[in-house]
Amino acid sequence: MVKNNGDKEPPAQHVSGQSNRPLSHPAHALTHEQLAAELDADILSGLTAQEANVRLEQYGRNDLGEEEGVQPLKIIVAQIANAMTLVLILAMAVSFGIKSWIEGGVVAAVILLNIVVGFFQEYSAEKTMDSLRSLSSPTATVVRGGEAMVVPSSEVVPGDLIEVKMGDTVPADIRLIEAKNFETDEALLTGESLPVRKREKATFEDNTGPGDRLNVAYSSSTVTKGRAKGIVFATGTFTEIGAIASALNQKERRVRPVKRKPNGKAGPHRYLEAYTLTLGDVFGRFLGVNRKLSKLAMLLFGIAIVCAIIVLGANRFHTSQEVIIYAVATGLSMIPASLVVVLTITMAAGTKRMVQRNVIALGAVTDICSDKTGTLTQGKMVARGAWIPGIGTYTVELTSSEPFNPTKGDIRFEAREPHEINFRPRSDKEENEVTEKGTIAAPSQLLAESRSRLQEFLTVASLANVATVFEKEGAWHARGDPTEIAIQVFASRFGKNRLTIMKEDNPEWQEVAEFPFDSDVKRMSVIMKHTPTEEHFAFTKGAVERVIRVCSRYHTTDAPSGEAVDVEMTDDYRNHILFNMEVFAGLGLRVLALASRKIPTGIKVSEDTHRDKVETDLTFLGLIGLYDPPRPESAPAVRECHEAGISVHMLTGDHPETAKAIAIEVGILPKRMDKVSADVARAMVMTAAQFDALSDLQVDDLPVLPLVIARCAPSTKVRMIDALHRRKRFVAMTGDGVNDSPSLRRADVGIAMGQSGSDVAKDASDIVLTDDNFASIVAAIEEGRRIFDNIQKFVLHVLAENIAQAGTLLIGLAFKDASSLSVFPLAPVEIVWIIMVTSGLPDMGLGFERAVPDIMRRPPQSLKTGIFTLEFLIDMVVYGLWIAALCLASFVLRVYAWGDGNLGQNCNDAFSESCETVFRARATTFACLTWFALFLAWELVDMRRSFFRMQPDSKKYFTQWFLDVWRNKFLFWAILFGFVTLFPTLYIPVINHAVFKHTGISWEWGIVFVAAGLFFVGVEAWKWAKRVFLRRLEGKRTGRRWEDMDVEERVFGEYLSGYESNEGRADEGRD
Repeated sequence: MVKNNGDKEPPAQHVSGQSNRPLSHPAHALTHEQLAAELDADILSGLTAQEANVRLEQYGRNDLGEEEGVQPLKIIVAQIANAMTLVLILAMAVSFGIKSWIEGGVVAAVILLNIVVGFFQEYSAEKTMDSLRSLSSPTATVVRGGEAMVVPSSEVVPGDLIEVKMGDTVPADIRLIEAKNFETDEALLTGESLPVRKREKATFEDNTGPGDRLNVAYSSSTVTKGRAKGIVFATGTFTEIGAIASALNQKERRVRPVKRKPNGKAGPHRYLEAYTLTLGDVFGRFLGVNRKLSKLAMLLFGIAIVCAIIVLGANRFHTSQEVIIYAVATGLSMIPASLVVVLTITMAAGTKRMVQRNVIALGAVTDICSDKTGTLTQGKMVARGAWIPGIGTYTVELTSSEPFNPTKGDIRFEAREPHEINFRPRSDKEENEVTEKGTIAAPSQLLAESRSRLQEFLTVASLANVATVFEKEGAWHARGDPTEIAIQVFASRFGKNRLTIMKEDNPEWQEVAEFPFDSDVKRMSVIMKHTPTEEHFAFTKGAVERVIRVCSRYHTTDAPSGEAVDVEMTDDYRNHILFNMEVFAGLGLRVLALASRKIPTGIKVSEDTHRDKVETDLTFLGLIGLYDPPRPESAPAVRECHEAGISVHMLTGDHPETAKAIAIEVGILPKRMDKVSADVARAMVMTAAQFDALSDLQVDDLPVLPLVIARCAPSTKVRMIDALHRRKRFVAMTGDGVNDSPSLRRADVGIAMGQSGSDVAKDASDIVLTDDNFASIVAAIEEGRRIFDNIQKFVLHVLAENIAQAGTLLIGLAFKDASSLSVFPLAPVEIVWIIMVTSGLPDMGLGFERAVPDIMRRPPQSLKTGIFTLEFLIDMVVYGLWIAALCLASFVLRVYAWGDGNLGQNCNDAFSESCETVFRARATTFACLTWFALFLAWELVDMRRSFFRMQPDSKKYFTQWFLDVWRNKFLFWAILFGFVTLFPTLYIPVINHAVFKHTGISWEWGIVFVAAGLFFVGVEAWKWAKRVFLRRLEGKRTGRRWEDMDVEERVFGEYLSGYESNEGRADEGRD
């Protein structure tokens, strides 16, 4: 952890809400008088300047600490001291040792490129803490010695008396002692999308979550309304944002623990074991063997040494130059010298493509943990339903993604109450009865059919509201609180826009007084004067329970205005209202009540009138339900994730019913939740309190990890990711706020929002969605799978060639000349040429290949195997041995079938007349291997489909292969370049004899053509056999293939009782 100027780290068990120095209870559980007493603070005059300096020395500065500076030399050393780089350095030394200057130079360039790329990757990783520090408030207004003064926020100490007003950034965590209409924006910290109204007089339980501590203002939150005073109780890393910074900056424990007996004792061998493992870890970190690429390099280097020893042993460890050259050639044949640079360029190209698709980087995932607000939803409230007693229920069906546009969407009207309407049909029969939910009607028609009650309801909705909705240059805009904007848009659908009703020239209504929303009473009211009649009315909206408490009457019928049809409010009818409210809440709506009263003549009302005299004896008018609409593309995106075998989890701070409704709407939860068994249904949807109350063992025993966690805290997100990791899942986490940073870092893939996300979230993540669109994750997943596939293809291409070359050389040990020394079928320069020049560019071309047709219709790749799947390993051996067999056959045919069988003498070193046959046979083998390497690249474009039929739906049966070849122009020209460069190496004098140790060929091209034909036959036969085997294996395992199952069956089939697929049969094939 970070330290600076005496700043102390929070202890490992630091309790959220506590001070730098532990209090008797967290600050939110104490009254401000109790807190002031424990902190020795003065709530009137503040600290003295002397005491503030003492505390600054004691507690340290109010910042997030200073990270150690970046050490370029240390990074460079780390880049050099890893296995792959060391192997390449040895390969370079060997190349220069045998005076192969070109090969040595190329390997040196690869080493340099690897070091430079690695250096900049490590250097950029140091930005996260800088972004966290930038969120700190630069200055603060403190009261010291009875005087208000502005000081740098880093000098604020516990016990300081702070003043904040609208627009300020809170400099530290403060316990409020005075608040006037005070609200803060905590979206970046708690995930709450709406400003939070604070209550300084309230106290809460110790374990209350950060989002519900309404008597606390958090460091780095912004004041959106009102003003407040408070006592600082936590600074620096002890604040909520500081705790997040500490979690981000924690370093992995690098000392292996000693295994102890139940009584706590451990024998000497356990200490020796721990020390040995720790030293092994240090050595591993030094060599970088924790990386799969480095492990591969070490493995291949070991195999290369073994091969070289075999060569020396086959020649009785003769130390002549000729034998050493053969051993070097065999060792080089196992080192994929081009792999690092090809991998680097491929990843860079993949990154560029992902930027074009609105993301920066991604790997394959099995689970996505997503926030709701602003990611799956638009982050904008919209009115979805309303109920007016005596009239009926109105529902709004959105038809566009313009929540501020009152002209978009349809309105249905049904004379029944919400609890009498089936909003969620469960069958085709019920779906056909959906018209009972109401018929679509124009707003003008609904206004004409209503005698007065709808007009009264809309008037209150429009005027008990300070939001404005207006059209400008063909686009609709809105200002104000999201809740009030949604209600204003609903009223505007019927022409009851506040701006229209209160137009300046001849207003129908004039505002007399406003009583803003108060979190204590949870109501907002206005006093309006009706201009034509000079009458005054009180219009109120607010939480249903709080509004109906002050209502004494309600309407029973839609009578003309002025007719007395009110009925006295009873407790039974209040419960009836709450029952209807719960129906709307079950749809994921936030429900508010509207009410009004006519102010009796002679009673004067103004801003000074106590609101209790206004908000009394009201007439209940109805309910209105609001919701945060999902993005139109969210449901299709979630479906595509399911198509790809990826589970989606919603981790949100919203109410459980709201979260559940949105999750069902976008497809995260099954639409038939009633078919899910009770224990599974309880596990699918949980609150953070329920989830956090479970131990890790209880979480692991759940039949399914929650698909929805409501009221989610930052620690809950991290715990959810850990639970997924224990189930061997590869997790992606989306987030935009500071509170998401630890979970973004803990996830295998962190996905930050590019527009609404904080710099902290972006720097802690692996991906940035530049359009904040969940649908872009699908494009990123496809791109990640494409890159994964392409890496697998070119690594297979390289390793299959290594096996082919090594196999050819090892079996070629049997070819011995007159001096009983082995004659190599391939020269060292030929081997390096094929690896670096002939194959390098086609490998890059494979890295640029587009995704195969079914890439998003298959389950995620296993994380245990990575690219080295069983299929990969078998393919590598089969292709390598087939190529080696054909190469050896071409060499044998040229030397023994159509040659004199004379292997000459000293033919590994120089050309002579006796070496004519060997040099021509070697050239034939070199040409065959070159062609095989080039053709194998085309065959590996699709690892299972035929090269001649890679597009199964194409009707171009005879020409589709040519279109596929031409589609990847880089690969096409790379292979053509490989063909062209073969001829100069064969026919240019000096180069062919002195460098490549072969000579030009003529009729031997016939052998090359026949061998090429056999190569295609063998590879195509193998791919056909794989397709048949895998189809039969999948059929036995599931009864049918993965891609033939519908999405519901893949994702939820095992949890739905009596589930039947689209084919009309139960899912009998699943385990």
